[in-house]
Amino acid sequence: MEYEDKAGRPSKPPSPKQNVRKNLDFEPLSTTALILEDRPANLPAKPAEEAQKHRQQYEEMVVQAKKRELKEAQRRKKQLEERCRVEESIGNAVLTWNNEILPNWETMWCSRKVRDLWWQGIPPSVRGKVWSLAIGNELNITHELFDICLARAKERWRSFSTGASEVENEDAGFSAADREASLELIKLDISRTFPNLCIFQQGGPYHDMLHSILGAYTCYRPDVGYVQGMSFIAAVLILNLDTADAFIAFSNLLNKPCQMAFFRVDHGLMLTYFAAFEVFFEENLPKLFAHFKKNNLTPDIYLIDWIFTLYSKSLPLDLACRIWDVFCRDGEEFLFRTALGILKLFEDILTKMDFIHMAQFLTRLPEDLPAEELFASIATIQMQSRNKKWAQVLTALQKDSREMEKGSPSLRH
Repeated sequence: MEYEDKAGRPSKPPSPKQNVRKNLDFEPLSTTALILEDRPANLPAKPAEEAQKHRQQYEEMVVQAKKRELKEAQRRKKQLEERCRVEESIGNAVLTWNNEILPNWETMWCSRKVRDLWWQGIPPSVRGKVWSLAIGNELNITHELFDICLARAKERWRSFSTGASEVENEDAGFSAADREASLELIKLDISRTFPNLCIFQQGGPYHDMLHSILGAYTCYRPDVGYVQGMSFIAAVLILNLDTADAFIAFSNLLNKPCQMAFFRVDHGLMLTYFAAFEVFFEENLPKLFAHFKKNNLTPDIYLIDWIFTLYSKSLPLDLACRIWDVFCRDGEEFLFRTALGILKLFEDILTKMDFIHMAQFLTRLPEDLPAEELFASIATIQMQSRNKKWAQVLTALQKDSREMEKGSPSLRH
């Protein structure tokens, strides 16, 4: 049978799909609503049993939805309570630091009470001040010296951008090519520093500060220059200190023996640090140590990045700052203790992996690494081997290394 339009002309019959849409006088909002709706007029009506069954299913869905909502509300309430507890704890800690500890720094900083409070994490509002005091200023750098180094760096940037030649007496031992390479590396590295924060890149609020500190440092220590990884250390300091104080802390921090060994790429001394680390690795985690040895996974593969950036690139920023808190207090030993804490935390996972997967895992740690679990793991690490502490083991290994160099002509350079 042919269909005709209003004018009497033959037309195509409507498709089944169009028929269904034509007979639907409602638009279901969800599958839940669909259960309660009567069937379209062109379909047989629901039997009473089926309608009753659908109503029961709907009611069960509502009950389950309410349960989920209640559970979610309880979770949010618990989160809010925890946040309030943490904020109250931080507020109390800030008062303690500001009113009791900082005014009496020399007598209180090494007390048991302060050490316990320090381990829990320094409140962000006083962190910069505490770091500055803990790092110290053995180099006696002043704000005026920073201004001089920064002015020199800016002059150097201008001369390179205009192609002018520049030779400075104090930098006579370093070629213009070396200095230009340092400046280019700084520019490149800044763009890769905490890219997710988008505050250090070109146009960001902290770009110029970071550029200033790194440029000033290359003028202050042309013998060291700029080395990859420095930008992360300077960036963390900038987040907690003003520019001049960040430069002072940065320069003093890099002047510490461990940092200087790594940033000057002193291979012999770096190997000694790795050897000392392995002494405590075997002492604390013998099973994992044997597994690493079996798979030829050496410390340099994962430690170099951790030490170069003081964990600021490898761990979430909040957690890295807590590592810095204790590092500023305990020194280089804590960097290696932290490494052992990380290995202990993931020991069960790592012992099931081969070389490739272990290396990949350790060079890209989980982003949701829980702070309390890591610090609990670090707390179990004993930095004592055969009644010798870290400094004693390191000194003994350095002595052995020097004696080997004297006894082996092939090792002399």
